[in-house]
Amino acid sequence: MAHVSVRGRRLSAIALILVSTLLSVPAGAQSREETLRYVTGGSVNTLDPVMLGATPEATALSSATYDRLVAFDSRPAGDYRVFDFESLRGELAESFEVSEDGLTLTFHLRPDALWQDGRPVTAEDVKWSLDRAVSAETMSKAQLATGSLTDPSQFTVVDERTVRITLEKADRLALPNLASLYAPIYNSELAREHATDEDPWALEWLKDNTAGSGAYAVSTFRAGQQVVLDVNEGWANGPRPSFRRVIVQTVPEASTRANLVERGDADITLNLQSQDLRALEGRDTVKVASIPMPTAAAGLIFNTRMEPFDNVLVRQAVALALPYDNLFETAVLGRGEKLYGAGWQGEPEEGVFPQALPWSTDLDLARQKLAEAGYPEGFETTLSFGVNRANFAEPAAALIQESLARIGITVRIDKLPDPQMAEAITDKRLPMLIERTLALFPSTEYYFRIFFSGPSRWNYSSWDDARVNEILPRARFEADQAAYEEDARRLVGLLAEEVPMTYFWKQTLDVVMAPSIEGFTAWYHYNVDFRDLSRT
Repeated sequence: MAHVSVRGRRLSAIALILVSTLLSVPAGAQSREETLRYVTGGSVNTLDPVMLGATPEATALSSATYDRLVAFDSRPAGDYRVFDFESLRGELAESFEVSEDGLTLTFHLRPDALWQDGRPVTAEDVKWSLDRAVSAETMSKAQLATGSLTDPSQFTVVDERTVRITLEKADRLALPNLASLYAPIYNSELAREHATDEDPWALEWLKDNTAGSGAYAVSTFRAGQQVVLDVNEGWANGPRPSFRRVIVQTVPEASTRANLVERGDADITLNLQSQDLRALEGRDTVKVASIPMPTAAAGLIFNTRMEPFDNVLVRQAVALALPYDNLFETAVLGRGEKLYGAGWQGEPEEGVFPQALPWSTDLDLARQKLAEAGYPEGFETTLSFGVNRANFAEPAAALIQESLARIGITVRIDKLPDPQMAEAITDKRLPMLIERTLALFPSTEYYFRIFFSGPSRWNYSSWDDARVNEILPRARFEADQAAYEEDARRLVGLLAEEVPMTYFWKQTLDVVMAPSIEGFTAWYHYNVDFRDLSRT
């Protein structure tokens, strides 16, 4: 059997045997055909998906273990499916209505919705869960606030199966937030049995236990290592899952994960390196899918509060000196969607973002801009990136260093350990950095609110533009789609003009599967939803 060659790294036979043993199906349990085995480079560190410090894998696991009031639909995209941000369906809610003025959302629960312990799901459970989301110190609090869900007084029990939510202003992101993994609905009676005066929201108990109604129940949980899920026979809130058991196993080494899928010891994995994916493509032992991620983008960020990048002409000069095509082909082997070289000027035709910006390589114009900025001889600066970005940032940094030298800019490359990188980003002390941005929702206003406004850590460039600050509050609550689109185009145009960040590419979600696995869907959380998958 041909295996992946990963730059000289060889997989130990002992390691493969150990991991294969962990993934084996226990005697007397579901058959191999009925069991999905997912190997991930991340880890599930808690069963509470919104706990502060929960890993992305822990949060994503809750798509199987918890339900929400509503969920996003999906639509076909080639051989796979992608989530549809514009279309929502009920999950725990059998139906829902939005008032004409957008200020009242009413949800009617399914009459047959049950918790995994057999108790019926009630409106009181929904009220307790949403109160918890906006009150307890979890990740839900900040996320739901982006949809104007901030106070328990907004959530009202109308009757045993009806809940009403009220908003001060009609917020475009209220419903999407309720469909997100940050709005799980808990079995409040069970959770309260484990709450204390000091911990009224059962934060401690829910770290290692579930109180959900989801399609799968947790049968084994070893934090950071393995989770085993068994199908919830009573689940009636969506199509019945195909796999009766799911084993989630942490395998940090990407080449080991690839080998496990190739050998048939695992069924699916994500986030292999570009070189590994290229080696796997074309083999009949696996399927490889590379699906553009609508909200994920990589690029070069300038600190607009720090000299010389507080000068827009300098930022434009650097953007004109970058070797975009070489970056795309070298750093990610051409995988993804180009976010440069657009033909529009001023404002784009559509307001969607991220989209390609009108920047391309022009060294003569770059030198001219640099001279106009008062740096005819160039300057010295530092380009930073974190270790966990090294697979693409390291080759990209070398190319940027070489290209900027041609216009007189001397670049010192600084690869930082991830904790130091995170601290430096928070302190806003890096002049120039390579980073990825990943927004939860494909909404231009939301993207700009997160990454290009305010003093938050995520405003990497510390960009503070009065025009952007004027548009964002208006666009957030804009009910007229045409008016919103106009604001979105204006935001993208300002970004292209002011260049707080110049973009390289839109990432792909890379999935390696056994040939028998069908139904993969690229969700907004860019992880696996086991409910979608089946084996042919």
